[in-house]
Amino acid sequence: MNTPIEKNKNPRRDFLKILGLAVGAAGTVGGASLLNSCTNETGEPGEKVKLLTQDGKLVEVDAKSMTLASDVENEELLTEYQKRGREGIPGKKWVMVIDLARCQNARKCMAACNSAHELRPEMHHINVLEMQNSEDTAPYYMPKPCYHCDNPPCTKVCPVNATFKRKDGIVLIDNERCIGCRFCIAACPYSARMFNWFAPDLTEEQKQRTYDIELNVPQKKGTITKCLFSADRLRVGKLPYCVSACPNGVYYFGDKNEDSVTNGTSGETVRFSDLIRDNAGYTMHEEFGTKPQVFYLPAKDRRVPFEQAKKQTENNENA
Repeated sequence: MNTPIEKNKNPRRDFLKILGLAVGAAGTVGGASLLNSCTNETGEPGEKVKLLTQDGKLVEVDAKSMTLASDVENEELLTEYQKRGREGIPGKKWVMVIDLARCQNARKCMAACNSAHELRPEMHHINVLEMQNSEDTAPYYMPKPCYHCDNPPCTKVCPVNATFKRKDGIVLIDNERCIGCRFCIAACPYSARMFNWFAPDLTEEQKQRTYDIELNVPQKKGTITKCLFSADRLRVGKLPYCVSACPNGVYYFGDKNEDSVTNGTSGETVRFSDLIRDNAGYTMHEEFGTKPQVFYLPAKDRRVPFEQAKKQTENNENA
């Protein structure tokens, strides 16, 4: 159990909301000049920048204030949860392996993830897709989380450094900084990110909790959410929610630096390099150059035929 950390309100939140609305209207006021303003390090006190709000009003903000939007190192503006979340876990390089031959679409992984991250029913950090590579091949199920790329395009387009990659390889989002511009959604080639269009159904007590980057709760309307590799669980030496919840041993998870991954169902620990080499492991769209850290094992020698697994899923949904 993590020790509660005193809540520290972020004084930039309202300003970043205004900035986000302006970025959303960049086509109206000139996107390039606006983004250049976001990274202006020479703004003098008193110098004003004009921004367009959602209701069409033109407002002026201090140019010097805008430089704070990209100043991640300003300790006074970060809670302890935010600082810890950005640092990651020293010496680790997290990796996931998904064995497609074992997936029966039980969807326990999805349920555990949605519950932990308080997602609305229509939202998923991980989704199990029905795939078929061609009409001549058999269909199969494929879980799809965020791939936590080593070269993530999503982090490069964020104007306020709300999304970032930690030293341990995990790509996270700081929703106390997120302005909802959705540039990262457009940049992700794997459609792994979602926008919170609606506020979560939370009690007043839940709303007052200190925001935790590693768990991404409480969720906030107007921000981005995605798979976190269950960074909060890794912090206390546990496997991710999806890995632990899967009843069929689909997921392996571990430390690439140690060359070891553990199966969430059996608890068996194996060498990552052997598992990938001996089973023809691969990553999605290697040609993109994003270097995903989620690997797949082909859907070969399936434990349960696809038709049987699909029928079981339908029976569970109708029960």
